[in-house]
Amino acid sequence: MTLQPDKVVVVGAGVGGLAAAMRLAHAGLEVTLADMHAAPGGKMRTLPSTAGPVDAGPTVLTMRSVFDALFEDVGRSLNQYVTLIRQETLARHFWPDGAQLDLHADPEASAAAMRGFAGPRAEAEFRAFSDRAARLFNAFEAPVMQAPAPTLGALSRHVMAQPSLALSMAPFASLAQLLRRQFSDPRLRQLFGRYATYVGGSPDLSPAILALIWHAEASGVWRVKGGMHRLARAMADVASEHGATLLFGQRATRIEMQDGRAAGVHLADGTRLACNAVVFAGDPRALATGQLGASAAGAAPIAGKAGRSLSANVWSFAARIEGPELAHHNVFFGADPRSEFSPLEAGALPEDPTLYICAEDRGTGSKPPELERFEIIMNAPPLPGGQPKDAFSCRTRTFPILRSFGLCFDPEPPDSALTTPAGFEALCPGSQGSLYGQSPHGLMAAFQRPVARTKIPGLYLAGGGAHPGAGVPMATLSGRHAAEAIRTDLASTSTCRRTAMRGGMSTA
Repeated sequence: MTLQPDKVVVVGAGVGGLAAAMRLAHAGLEVTLADMHAAPGGKMRTLPSTAGPVDAGPTVLTMRSVFDALFEDVGRSLNQYVTLIRQETLARHFWPDGAQLDLHADPEASAAAMRGFAGPRAEAEFRAFSDRAARLFNAFEAPVMQAPAPTLGALSRHVMAQPSLALSMAPFASLAQLLRRQFSDPRLRQLFGRYATYVGGSPDLSPAILALIWHAEASGVWRVKGGMHRLARAMADVASEHGATLLFGQRATRIEMQDGRAAGVHLADGTRLACNAVVFAGDPRALATGQLGASAAGAAPIAGKAGRSLSANVWSFAARIEGPELAHHNVFFGADPRSEFSPLEAGALPEDPTLYICAEDRGTGSKPPELERFEIIMNAPPLPGGQPKDAFSCRTRTFPILRSFGLCFDPEPPDSALTTPAGFEALCPGSQGSLYGQSPHGLMAAFQRPVARTKIPGLYLAGGGAHPGAGVPMATLSGRHAAEAIRTDLASTSTCRRTAMRGGMSTA
């Protein structure tokens, strides 16, 4: 007897969908991945420039072990497909008063930089904060990040076994409140408060547990040679090598239900893809608002009601520069973080924003070319408030500020190099332009994201809008959770026991 492989359709080729497709295809399931865009990666995308493709999404890789494990689990090595370059300088920070601070891969070098920046007290505070961030990361990883469906009870039991963790978590404090207690220098509060924006939040409204993001970055930052989109391409190649069918430029319009469970996906060109399971790797809000059909709207109802995380205005372009020496990661702070986050919390663009610059051709170990590629990110609220009236209003919030730091670009980018919140909504329908899914604000935010299994049998979620949350490593873990749930559920509903070898005989 030959068993036919189960069929799975993955909707969306962001890293969550790609990770799920890789694992499911490797497990022997018949996988079809459909994406509305012309190339894999979702928000991990590029725009053309005079110096070649320039990243317009995530810029560096952290938590490398997640990706090593993914490729090893499907019989491959990450190093076979991409070249990763570890960054000795994690980030370079600039303030309007002329102060500058580098953080390093070597923790002792970072501590020494802190001492030179703000004195011995700052160094001691930094060491204490780094220890706290490491404890939080290690405590949160197993019961939350790695768990397919985390519960407050499981985390509580984990914390009760290590009572000192309760104080480290500061459960009723915001990240900003924790940092005010941790650092006497307001510039360091501003620096580490920006980690809330990594998941689309404000430091005043996000829980203190987000301090753990510093440990993830301090543990290693890698740039991908050729740009982050090379990682997405590698994941698509591995899925294809294992038999997955990849359909690009094909938008899914409806998830079909039969007998109360997902049974197929309809594409815009009229194609119907019959299947046993569907992985939706777009923003769960698209399901909740009926964009994939009314019958799928009940899959993740909370996604239609929850607040949204931040969006951004992103410039991706090539230019020659004059001014301060840049690293790969660069942050130019505004004078007062409240002048940025108060407008954002009110749904408006900041007048004095912090600006992040990825100098894509830096951090390679070689001298950058004369014409370099850059990505500049300015935080913005999601739609409707986050949409600038025109590109000019975004331009005036970006390049004059950088000129005040002495940084000039020649030429400044054309309007076509800008992606606004409306552009991100078009790239990820149903997201309201939010880059990180649901808002991370509030004590229970980590437990309110939809998990891989939805309320509809046969319909699963992956991507940054699902558990364990935003960011490339978290979205990749979501793909693992979805794949494991599908394999478990399909095995439990199969009329035949799965065997070690397809077509073999079942034995005791």
